[in-house]
Amino acid sequence: MRRRIILIGAIGFGLASMTSARPQTTAADAMPNQNAISTAKQDAGATKTRVVMLGTGTPQARPDSSGPAVAIISGGAVYLVDAGPGVVRRAAAAAEKGISELRVQNLKTVFITHLHSDHTLGLPDVIFSPWVLRRTAPVEMYGPRGLRDMVEHIEKAWEKDIDVRTNGLEQGNRTGYQVHVHEIAPGMIFQDANVKVTAFLVPHGSWDQAFGYRFDAADRSIVLSGDTGPTDAVARACHRCDVMLNEVYSETGLLALHSAQQEKYFHAFHVSPREVAEEATQAKPGLLVLYHQVYWGKTTADDVTDEVKKWYAGKIATGKDLEVY
Repeated sequence: MRRRIILIGAIGFGLASMTSARPQTTAADAMPNQNAISTAKQDAGATKTRVVMLGTGTPQARPDSSGPAVAIISGGAVYLVDAGPGVVRRAAAAAEKGISELRVQNLKTVFITHLHSDHTLGLPDVIFSPWVLRRTAPVEMYGPRGLRDMVEHIEKAWEKDIDVRTNGLEQGNRTGYQVHVHEIAPGMIFQDANVKVTAFLVPHGSWDQAFGYRFDAADRSIVLSGDTGPTDAVARACHRCDVMLNEVYSETGLLALHSAQQEKYFHAFHVSPREVAEEATQAKPGLLVLYHQVYWGKTTADDVTDEVKKWYAGKIATGKDLEVY
């Protein structure tokens, strides 16, 4: 199968405003903007860059929280960050609610923060489901070392499916399932007419490489932490950005587990409410959105937000599936 593997080196950590230069990688053929959904209904034809929470969940099997995935929509194009379980159907649900850009054929530019299974189990879905539904453009996928091997093994696992769909009665196209993998380094990794994307390293326990991302559009700047342990990297990347998405776990819920091993794990792999608050206080975003929230028992996502509010006085939102910011 054809593949193009690109290692993108650091091009500095410049976070300047967008230019109209010829794109390095494009996300063409997207539908024009129409209506926003959820709590922030917008007029048809709106051009504001939006953040759509396709999935805010964790490995916990909560039916109201799909696997981690966020869509950035700018200039009619879709940029997907992470691909947790259920990502394609969540995109279809958003399209049915009025965000026409999220029709599944437009899922073709993907940024992966790290290779934990809950962030990547939706990759076969992103690669194959839109292709079956007549996507013709190959997927451009950016992420850490190891992403190339993961994608190659996915394609190998579905080799028979590809053969039947392309050579059988379906007469499927031979481009829409292909993936161009870009294994990245910190720095500017992508730019087109709509956004510039900068990757930055975050600590995540035992992982050798995990990234957060900053998206700069003409009208907004958006920073996503991905999964991260305690760090000031997200704050430095944000630096008064418009929207900062940060993961968090419930400190109250963790203490209730009475497990020294769990405490050791979460202190290394994730961030507490106080640590998120300290990061956001330093970053000064226009809006802090909590996502990928870990909590236990009767604790809720809103409870975790209340924990952060004890330490943070800025504007904050509890990220839930299919909400728009």
